Amino acid sequence: MNFVMEGRTSDSPYVQAIWHGGAYGYYAPVCPADTCWDLLLLRYNGQITISVEGPLTRAKPKTHPEGTEWRVIKFRLGTFMPYLPVTHLLDRDVILPEGSHKSFWLNGSTWQFPDVDDVETFVARLVREDILVRDPLVNAVLQDQPQDVSPRTIRRRFLQATGLTHKGIQQIERAQQAMTLLMQGTSILDTVYQVGYADQPHMTRALKHFVGQTPAQIARVMEFA
Repeated sequence: MNFVMEGRTSDSPYVQAIWHGGAYGYYAPVCPADTCWDLLLLRYNGQITISVEGPLTRAKPKTHPEGTEWRVIKFRLGTFMPYLPVTHLLDRDVILPEGSHKSFWLNGSTWQFPDVDDVETFVARLVREDILVRDPLVNAVLQDQPQDVSPRTIRRRFLQATGLTHKGIQQIERAQQAMTLLMQGTSILDTVYQVGYADQPHMTRALKHFVGQTPAQIARVMEFA
């Protein structure tokens, strides 16, 4: 293994997970589609880059040379920054203007990128400054709770907060669920049935698009893991 990755969950309603790690050789992962967006710090050869990475609607290859270190804050669905619309970040990232060491410009102010244990305090400050907000309608819609607003308003707010449609999120999450089952040793045909794909070719197309691998490739990797 040419990389190390450690992470933890968060009790913040705004944060899904915090990750940190590094590459100890050339590291070229294929990142699967992801409904969440990240705040990312990369350090390489003494240089630090801080960026906002938007949701991924398809698998995306990345490369990290040996010696790269990273720190990632992954935000929960429904959390967004109004001044930097998530709809403009799909499948791309925005490098934030650099401040001093480990600091960056965000909405006209400089901010220090937090250590892993200080993420919740950092996020709480962003919330107090109205830089980071959360729309509870997103979770309500995902849980099929009835709403007292029009379908048009629901669609507009959902898209504003996530950058994705409800159907798009369901497609990505279904592919993630299928990948998890295959990695746990579930057979391909049982995975098709459990996740609800029409047939094996349907799941194969979905996993190639959203994960970057076929079901057989995922299962084969786990056989040799």
